[in-house]
Amino acid sequence: MEKPQIAAKMPAKVTLEPGQYFWCACGKSSTQPFCNGSHRGSEFTPVMFKIEEEKEAFLCQCKHTKTPPFCDGTHKTL
Repeated sequence: MEKPQIAAKMPAKVTLEPGQYFWCACGKSSTQPFCNGSHRGSEFTPVMFKIEEEKEAFLCQCKHTKTPPFCDGTHKTL
């Protein structure tokens, strides 16, 4: 099983507007923490999530969170 590339060992603090988003699960996207299609040809699939109202969030960039796309602090142990 392929392991994701660690994009950063800290979460991305973002303000999300209502809508649909795709979180990068492979770690190769140049538009972290969001998917840009760099996973093509790999076993990774982006994680789609919806936001109902504007909110601030911390999105995982180490790609090892157990609560994708949100940071759970796993980056502190890598």
